[in-house]
Amino acid sequence: MKKLLFMAMVAAASMTACDKQNAQAPAEAAESAAEVCTGEIVYVHVEAVLAESDLYKNEGAALQEKTQKAQNSWAQREKNLQAEAAKLQEKYQKGLITTNDAQAQQENIQRRILSYQNSAQKEARTLEEENFVFTNRAQDLLQRAVEEINADKKYKFILNASALIDADTTLNITPAVLAKVNELYAADKAAEKAAK
Repeated sequence: MKKLLFMAMVAAASMTACDKQNAQAPAEAAESAAEVCTGEIVYVHVEAVLAESDLYKNEGAALQEKTQKAQNSWAQREKNLQAEAAKLQEKYQKGLITTNDAQAQQENIQRRILSYQNSAQKEARTLEEENFVFTNRAQDLLQRAVEEINADKKYKFILNASALIDADTTLNITPAVLAKVNELYAADKAAEKAAK
């Protein structure tokens, strides 16, 4: 709690050192975002950078869609197997099939359920690993972008905006970080192509 209050006081003190440039056009704000503030504390909307980055648009959205399709497929397969088991139970209770046939079909459904569960778990592990790698790539790009933007050490403190309650918009370096993330992503993709 004391640390939070101290950080808030430091942020407030730093904000008074910054120029107020709220009237800038959005294009100008993006161009000069890294040089707006003469203070030592700035912030970044990390979620916005990640959601608007070319990495997310090119790869993250596809991975999210792939994960959603897999989850929908699993739910549908499970629903179908449950319906099949319920039909079998109903047939047996009505006396439409023999006990031996019902047991054989029940065993067949159980084998298919186990096979489906093993398959779904394997697919889930693969998707989890892909999501883990994607998240690490995004964090790496973000970290490298912030390091390059602050290579001259002009900022002493760069905050994630999700922890902010209120701050002067002139302290926002999100556009500069987003531009740098996209630049680094493009360079990584070009290097990947060149390596092939």
